[in-house]
Amino acid sequence: MDDVVVVGAGPTGLTAATELARRGVRVRVLDGAAGPHRGSRGKGLQPRTLELLDAMGVADRLVSLGEFELPIRRHGPDGAVEDVVLNRAEPDPTTPWARSLIIPQWRTEQVLRERLAEEGVEVEYGRRVAGLTQDDDGVTVTPEDDGTLRASWVVGADGGTSTVRHELGIGFLGETHDEVRLLLGDVELDGLDRDHWHMWSAPGPLVGTGALYFALCPLPATPTWQVQIAHSDPAVVADEPVLRELVDALGPRIRVRRVVTSGTWRLNVRMVDDYRVGRVFLAGDAAHVHSPAGGQGMNTGISDAVNLGWKLAAVVGGRADETLLDTYTGERLPVAAGVLGLSSELIGRQFWQRTPQQVRDTAGFGTTYRGGPLAALDEGDGPRPGDRAPNAPLVVDGTPTDLFAVRRAADFTVLAFGGAARVAPELPGTVQVLDADALAADGVLREAYGAVDGEVVVIRPDGYVWSRCAPRS
Repeated sequence: MDDVVVVGAGPTGLTAATELARRGVRVRVLDGAAGPHRGSRGKGLQPRTLELLDAMGVADRLVSLGEFELPIRRHGPDGAVEDVVLNRAEPDPTTPWARSLIIPQWRTEQVLRERLAEEGVEVEYGRRVAGLTQDDDGVTVTPEDDGTLRASWVVGADGGTSTVRHELGIGFLGETHDEVRLLLGDVELDGLDRDHWHMWSAPGPLVGTGALYFALCPLPATPTWQVQIAHSDPAVVADEPVLRELVDALGPRIRVRRVVTSGTWRLNVRMVDDYRVGRVFLAGDAAHVHSPAGGQGMNTGISDAVNLGWKLAAVVGGRADETLLDTYTGERLPVAAGVLGLSSELIGRQFWQRTPQQVRDTAGFGTTYRGGPLAALDEGDGPRPGDRAPNAPLVVDGTPTDLFAVRRAADFTVLAFGGAARVAPELPGTVQVLDADALAADGVLREAYGAVDGEVVVIRPDGYVWSRCAPRS
């Protein structure tokens, strides 16, 4: 029997599998497609998502293949252009990434597959799951091809039409908006510079095309562009001739050379009311779908996977009671509800019209588990239990590094300030205890955590504060 079977090899499933495998869990990944998806789909990784993936050691690789915040070039009806910078935030010692990273989803999946392969796990493509049943001892998974698989646990990360969710009988509450449609595609084209994310809106060159809005985004480290065309005509089909006609109509010099992928998207705003049924969990689009406004879909799914991964590994490894798994729904369900609300707020609002709080929320920095099942409300200076744990420069054995990099060595990191006790507490995972003042490169670490002498701060595997212990009086 396998420890865990992950159904779905998108970013959510690959992240979940890697988080499990790197902690010694025996995991298999099944995907119904014949091979990896070729399209860009979700093309942005938010700063907080990069921080979560950095614990797996892949953030630097992703950054090398992407581009931070291309300026938008708005094309007006009269042919005039205006350049707009969406986010002027800059990294600092506590926040290594401050802007969204533009990178096609297929590239993110490639990097995650390579990381998973380092743990000895390969995706089993062409294995579409037809059904599953569970009992007190495990889950029986039935692929369409042949035979059955047996696992202690199953993670359903198989998208908005999730077979796993259907087999569990969980409702997908919400609504579909047929009046909101997008033609999506990846194309190679000539006639536009690749230094900008180009956008048009009706009226102007779109009159007579049936389209209301165009966006052409160059995809870094590739020859392709992502095409997004908003329209209100349900008869329009996103096939190659239609994409060519609509894109070519933008200007006399703009021409499509090759259509790589094409498809149609309709607005669904839906979510489940529970992420777990017995030994089966849901994550990513299998649990929630919403508007692409704000670039939250893939990022929320990856965050689901990271939250679930360390908890499930702790239970499988015998380091935690199964009750820890109940906190997955308790922590992630409110986040998903908030994301649905945020993405709905941003529908129809141009990027440059977002408020500072909306920019922070889309970056992922607004997410907190404070007041949740693992973090009671606790007021005080610095990040409290449930809040994001910031980065800080460190020096280890004479070599400059930072807290995020050092955290990769263990699940839980204990920061002991000012001669606090160096005893590792009992936690559901591997633990490292750091002499915070001895390793700090300057005063950033103590300031970032608002720590005082004798205080101990414990950081969870997913980069949130687990607990803070004040010095004894």
